[in-house]
Amino acid sequence: MSNPLNIIIACGGTGGHLFPGIAVAQELKSRGHEVLLLISEKKVDAQASEKYSNLNFETVKAIAKPPTFSLRMIPFLFGLRKTIKQCRAIIQRENADVVLGMGGFTSFPPVYAGSKLGVRTYVHDSNAVPGRSNLMTAECCTEVLLGMEVAAEHFPKVETRITGTPVRDELETLPSRHAACYVFDLDPKKKTLLVMGGSQGAQNLNELVATGSKGTDWQVLHLAGQADFDRVKAQVGDREGYKVLSFCDQMPSAYAAADFCVARSGASSLTELSRVGLPALLVPYPFAADDHQTANAEVYEEANAAVLKQQDELNEEGIRDMLTGLNEEIIETMSAAMKSLAVPDAAEKIATVIEG
Repeated sequence: MSNPLNIIIACGGTGGHLFPGIAVAQELKSRGHEVLLLISEKKVDAQASEKYSNLNFETVKAIAKPPTFSLRMIPFLFGLRKTIKQCRAIIQRENADVVLGMGGFTSFPPVYAGSKLGVRTYVHDSNAVPGRSNLMTAECCTEVLLGMEVAAEHFPKVETRITGTPVRDELETLPSRHAACYVFDLDPKKKTLLVMGGSQGAQNLNELVATGSKGTDWQVLHLAGQADFDRVKAQVGDREGYKVLSFCDQMPSAYAAADFCVARSGASSLTELSRVGLPALLVPYPFAADDHQTANAEVYEEANAAVLKQQDELNEEGIRDMLTGLNEEIIETMSAAMKSLAVPDAAEKIATVIEG
């Protein structure tokens, strides 16, 4: 083991940044290093981090960058300067050796502050097409770590390394199907559809699945999100075998209970699906920056691990036909293809890079 390091990981804003950051923190801590995770003030960060009491979290003020020529740029720049100053103080207080950003709007201030203090800095990008914030953050980095090889071409002036995207260690060993179905009061003998609409823009997708799955022989575990929970719950009513949750803190059981998934194609979700071998219908969020979710989904469709459909291509009948046509042979073939895309040791690879 290398000498113990003090490491800061900026990973808040969305579950897609937070959970991979937690996975790296768990690996680094197991190697004897001290880790502090910086998260945003968003409710999703506080809610998701609650169960990881063995890790240290601290919130920083961070907001997404508005359009360059927007009047909102003035308060944004003032806020950004304040957050950089806050991060600089945290880095000095912790005597940090390394700062790792897991992408998104929370990564730039601490990585920038770390680079100005002469600390080794990294950013991880999990998407096929990097976000603009990561392209900016990369300019302050010692090295850029990538979840997908196709993203490397977007960083021509920075040293890159393919590591894969980390998965929380709780997904390494899933419960039995029977035990998992018991958690959600589902029948282990029936095919189960897991629906993950994502934290943003899920209303249309939620409605399509809730209606399209009616009359099929599939039971449904629907993670509708907090904003859409009440509406979806009212829509399905007391339909037998249809469970609606606003948030799920037992994802190992959710994955173990499922035979197929309908999901957005955020990189972190795709990484978890590949790790557990769960095939999916991928419906990219139509307003994602640079349409990066479509690029993500194309990687999985090309491997025959998933079916890619744009939201405007879907209707209730299409959902129903898809579920009716999914037999055991198709599911097993897609599951094997999905597993082939997994990078089980991504957290270990990132930890090794950070150790220098």
